Amino acid sequence: MKVGLLIITHGNVGSSMLDTAISVLGTCPLKTQALGIAMSGEPEEQLEEARRYTKRLDQGNGVLILTDLYGSTPSNIACKLRGDKVAVVAGLNLPMLLRVLNYPELELEDLVQKALTGGRDGVLSCRDLQP
Repeated sequence: MKVGLLIITHGNVGSSMLDTAISVLGTCPLKTQALGIAMSGEPEEQLEEARRYTKRLDQGNGVLILTDLYGSTPSNIACKLRGDKVAVVAGLNLPMLLRVLNYPELELEDLVQKALTGGRDGVLSCRDLQP
């Protein structure tokens, strides 16, 4: 069994990133769902929806939640779901998502580390890079 992946972001940011990642990879190797949080939505209702998604995605090895901006409503919802089998990483970017999807066989804690390194290593100053 693999870790499930839940992406919780502002609006359609997560679903757009997921669509792009699937387009790049040609597949989605993890059971994945994107949940867009509406600015006008009720946080408690959106938290319950996120709980339902988390339960559906957990196949026994837990769920990794990626969220866009720490301290924002999507991140706050995600953090309320943390537990033994649910880990949250904030600061979602496309390199982070691609790194996670490239290592579908990893356990939850190892996948958290791949998300962190993928996100950090994917941020570069192009000024110093050769074309």
